[in-house]
Amino acid sequence: MLLAITGASGAGKSTLLNILGGLDHSTAGTLEIGGRRVETMGERERCRLRAERLGFVFQFHHLLPEFSAEENVMMPLLLAGRSSEEARARARQVLESVGLTERWEHHPSELSGGEAQRVAVARALASEPELVLADEPSGNLDGRTAGELHELLAFLARERHQTFVLVTHNDRLAALADRVMRLEAGRLHDA
Repeated sequence: MLLAITGASGAGKSTLLNILGGLDHSTAGTLEIGGRRVETMGERERCRLRAERLGFVFQFHHLLPEFSAEENVMMPLLLAGRSSEEARARARQVLESVGLTERWEHHPSELSGGEAQRVAVARALASEPELVLADEPSGNLDGRTAGELHELLAFLARERHQTFVLVTHNDRLAALADRVMRLEAGRLHDA
């Protein structure tokens, strides 16, 4: 399932995504994930929720420059307690799924913008999250590269039966979604 959330700049789309990801607190309402109210969780529990059940892709890839693509994808798995061998095998698997088999030893400075963003997608998918939250994932890419990333996200959502919630201004990305909602005046509406 690919859900696109659109809306004007400043409408609160990124804030909504941060609330859904347990990064920010809402000022009203409740958010339940797995039958648990997120706003009542402590920071440690929210961190565990993010590590185990959620994946994040941001507009800028936020890769660690001193690590290879493979090591960047391994990092959340290692932090979650997986063995180095298991993390490496999983990193290679997801890097292959995003078309980067030949680039896993390259550092971010050796990757194109589109390749770096695909590493960020692989990192988000590494822990096999139930939900992937993406905030303007193609916002810093040129048109052709953005289109390739859009196609990849749509393919991954369908191929993996993965739920993606994407915040975007890009009409071409929204058109690939299974459902499009618009955020206006603090409320979500079907677009």
